[in-house]
Amino acid sequence: MLAEMDVVMLSRIQFALTIMFHYLFPPLTIGLGIIIAYLEGMALWKKDQSYMDAARFWTGIFGVNFAIGVATGIVMEFEFGTNWAMYSRFVGDVFGSALAAEGIFAFFLESGFLAILVYGHGKVSPAFHFFSACMVALGSIFSSVWITIANSWQQTPAGHEIVQMTRDGQPWFIDGQPIMRAEIIDFWAMVFNPSTVHRLIHVWLGCFIMGACLVLSISAWYLLRGKHEEFAKKSLKGGLFLCLFSCFAMFLSGHFQAKNVYEHQPAKLAAFEGHFETSVAGMSLIGIPDEESGTIKMNVEIPGGLSFLLHEDFNEEVIGLDKFRPEDRPPVKIPYFAYHMMIGSGVGLTGLMVLATFWLWRGALFDKRWVLWLFVASIIPAIVGNEAGWVAAEVGRQPWIVQAPLKVDTEGIRVTDDQGHFIYENHLGLRTNDAVSKAITSEQVLTSIIMFGAIYFLLGILWLFILNRKVQAGPPDSSADVDSGEKQTLEEAVAGAHTLTEGQ
Repeated sequence: MLAEMDVVMLSRIQFALTIMFHYLFPPLTIGLGIIIAYLEGMALWKKDQSYMDAARFWTGIFGVNFAIGVATGIVMEFEFGTNWAMYSRFVGDVFGSALAAEGIFAFFLESGFLAILVYGHGKVSPAFHFFSACMVALGSIFSSVWITIANSWQQTPAGHEIVQMTRDGQPWFIDGQPIMRAEIIDFWAMVFNPSTVHRLIHVWLGCFIMGACLVLSISAWYLLRGKHEEFAKKSLKGGLFLCLFSCFAMFLSGHFQAKNVYEHQPAKLAAFEGHFETSVAGMSLIGIPDEESGTIKMNVEIPGGLSFLLHEDFNEEVIGLDKFRPEDRPPVKIPYFAYHMMIGSGVGLTGLMVLATFWLWRGALFDKRWVLWLFVASIIPAIVGNEAGWVAAEVGRQPWIVQAPLKVDTEGIRVTDDQGHFIYENHLGLRTNDAVSKAITSEQVLTSIIMFGAIYFLLGILWLFILNRKVQAGPPDSSADVDSGEKQTLEEAVAGAHTLTEGQ
């Protein structure tokens, strides 16, 4: 049993490390794609070469992130087979269709038009080049659509049925246990499962914030150094408006997302807030959850805040962790701290964007060096918020890797056992402990963690090296060769990523 737990925990750690590193890049490309399309559109509309120079610079940054993102994303697909074979067997029909759709509708769209965006200056018309920028932005967004659909299905499964697999025409058993599999019976119900739309909007806004903060960070650095000021001011304004809009929209999205999580995954939301007993609930702002005592030490909260958030009533009860059997409860500390880190980073960035917009309106933003320094550092809370949000969502789903829905009676009321604990439809879900591959050992997983850790470390160094080189070079000179900068940067990134991943 200990060896099995070791394999499960090590496999979870490995997947967490690989996906958290990989997730540095998709949000940056999604956010940058929107900004590049905006700059290309402004260049086409105003016939202003400075906008095109800015678009070319950020296209080079986009290319670096795209190349490293592709290299780091491949590893996770292999982990589904090596570490999570039982999971892949259970969800293969669902995930296969979603990932195939991502490749057909998103990756080829994005990568195909990216070639025109990078190499097409002076070779295609400005209007078609702008169209290519829009297609790259749309392709990067589509990439997030299908993987978020697949992940949302794990949280709130729909549009499927659970059937026993057969082997040689006979029902398949292993160690006396039937081998079950989820099969799609309604594709669109699977796509638009109860959490898809909420999670997609939340993910997109997080990506917009992260991409905008990268633009703000680099642009502010140029202004502080007195370099490329016209370019930096145009880029900074675009990044500021995108980030400001996304931050305010994120609060609205977060409200509806919380209500959706409470409806379908109340144990997760209880872990987010450290809400141990069903009662009128305050909104915890900061504290240290203690699972043994079922309290939050040094808790600072808004009385009735969580009740109002979920029910628009300060005196309404909120389901706590006491409504779930101990084996069905998620861990509290990691989701609690990750959730509050996500909210804290969002609140801080919103305050900064509001303040900066006020100074921009007053015409004094570019004289406020301390605000520019905050912009330089803004990429850090943007990254922390995105990563922490996913940590909270995924750890909060435990002990399920595919969430089983709560059992309801004919009137839609959740069913409880004799102890008052909610009952799950166990045959519709899959526990994490049952999803890990049976043929691997803890030593093998630990070895691969060390190996991929070294590879990802080198990829991270490569990414920072090329990014720094591109930033130091600055935006392209309109009189220079229009293709050389982006071409060299993208080829360096692709060549470096290919060299490092050959060792896999």
